[in-house]
Amino acid sequence: MGGQGNNAAGLEDPKDRNFVTALSRGLDLLCCFRPGEVSLSNLDFSERTDLPKPTISRLTYTLCRLGYLVNDSQSGTYRLGVGVLNLGFGVLSGMDICDRASDVLRSLRNSGNSYITAALGEAHRSDVIYVAVHRSREDVSLSMHVGSRLPLFRSAIGRAILVGLAEQDREIMIKQSANDLGVPASELWDSYAAAQAEYDKKGYCSGFGDWRADVNGIAVPVRSLNNARVYGLNVGGPSFHVSPEQLEREYSPQLIEAANFLSLKP
Repeated sequence: MGGQGNNAAGLEDPKDRNFVTALSRGLDLLCCFRPGEVSLSNLDFSERTDLPKPTISRLTYTLCRLGYLVNDSQSGTYRLGVGVLNLGFGVLSGMDICDRASDVLRSLRNSGNSYITAALGEAHRSDVIYVAVHRSREDVSLSMHVGSRLPLFRSAIGRAILVGLAEQDREIMIKQSANDLGVPASELWDSYAAAQAEYDKKGYCSGFGDWRADVNGIAVPVRSLNNARVYGLNVGGPSFHVSPEQLEREYSPQLIEAANFLSLKP
């Protein structure tokens, strides 16, 4: 989990009776953990969610009772419990596309440049989370794995997902992201418009030094069999071994063909 202070308050609508605020806030707490963090205190949760301490105390108590958090009585901090692990494996086991993607990712990774990493990711609020990865064959490579996060609006894979979303889902995603990132929604709409224009022209989205200055990548959208979910499929690697020219010339046709296969397009 690697939250960035996702706050459900920005999504709450008093007129929406179907929106369960307590559930949303509880999930926000679980998303507060960042890469490398083992434990958090009630104060940490409060600062990252902007929720009052009494509300945090009730939420952490409930999440501990359900097994999603574990309390350390000596330090007063909390760590993620096995319940979260069960949720994660439950999600992955339900993704038939991950099984089908394994051979596709391996083929892309093994095609030519040994520094290439291939991955499949899905959006969560303002991030993209890798759900399947085949890492580079070289020791000097990107340290990416299942669960790694990339920025939705500053990575090739994130832009590909935005392009692939249905209009209504894209509107929700941009609203959530604007709230999470604290930026105007118009700025994110501009980012999407640029990604859509590139996709319409080239058939893929690129990220050459945008996410990290030393990383190049290209990506395309992939839809699940029932069109209920949209993923991003990408290839990329360190910029000093993987050039934009090689990605566009050699890998973009393979990537587009792979996406069509995973989406079961003719």
